[in-house]
Amino acid sequence: MTGYKKTTEKNLMVFSGRAHPALAEEVAGILETELVPTSAYEFANSEIYVRYEESVRGCDAFVIQSHTAPINEWIMEHLIMVDALKRASAKRITVVMPFYGYARQDKKHRGREPISARLMADLFKTAGADRLIAVDLHADQIQGYFDGPVDHLMALPILTDYVMEKYGNQPLCVVSPDAGRIKVAERWSAKLGGAPLAFIHKTRRTDRPNETVANRVVGEVAGKICVLTDDMIDTGGTIVKAAEALVADGAAGVVIAATHAILSDPAVDRLKNSPAVEVIVTDTLPISEDRRFDKLTILSIAPLVARAIREVFEDGSVTSMFDGHA
Repeated sequence: MTGYKKTTEKNLMVFSGRAHPALAEEVAGILETELVPTSAYEFANSEIYVRYEESVRGCDAFVIQSHTAPINEWIMEHLIMVDALKRASAKRITVVMPFYGYARQDKKHRGREPISARLMADLFKTAGADRLIAVDLHADQIQGYFDGPVDHLMALPILTDYVMEKYGNQPLCVVSPDAGRIKVAERWSAKLGGAPLAFIHKTRRTDRPNETVANRVVGEVAGKICVLTDDMIDTGGTIVKAAEALVADGAAGVVIAATHAILSDPAVDRLKNSPAVEVIVTDTLPISEDRRFDKLTILSIAPLVARAIREVFEDGSVTSMFDGHA
């Protein structure tokens, strides 16, 4: 027999950009490893430079970066990190984006608009990504934009476990902020012991960002604790108007639950002054001290991300993490 045979060991390496290092460190800690030392800085004209301080040849690389503000800067850093790994001969590159930037631009609402979510997928593929891991994409079809495997994680188990523990002894109602997210609300309902469903019928302006025109509650919410679920809270306008509509319809209380806390101004003031008794989010995005308030509860997404990374690295099943629904 000709040739040279050697059984190689798989080598997991975790990398982090500068957008949300605390999350990446927590993930690495759960995986019982450390983040790869990385040199990253800007030149005088704001171009980004990245270099890894250790050899990455032949490794199974997981590059974690949350696309927070300033979003374009952190996306560019993420792309450059992937390119650096490709050129340093990493064996497989998995891009871990707890929050997928530009996910809301997933289709054309009007003529001459871009589909930026698709462009994002193409950019990472061109940079050298073999696989994507994302948490609660704004629209499920984004999984099909990337030419390769996409593991779509859901914060649902983390959020529902918390809600069930705190409010499970009261009559609950799961409320979707619009008709389009009723499927997600159905999953919430199943996790919360078959709680009844309601949704907010709203009209959104396609020519103005972050603006909703009208709200009407469809469903029976009187006397119930309404769990108002969404994938993200940006300026908070939509979710706060929905909370006000529920209280006006006789809800006993409103609990807001969302995966991604973008919290652009004036979200914090709106949520503070809203009728909601609690706002539950995860830390897919960094939340600075000045954007935290008494009603806000932040749950860690790190155990979910770490388990997904372990399943991918060990050729396990990510779907099994979500009872076959992922």
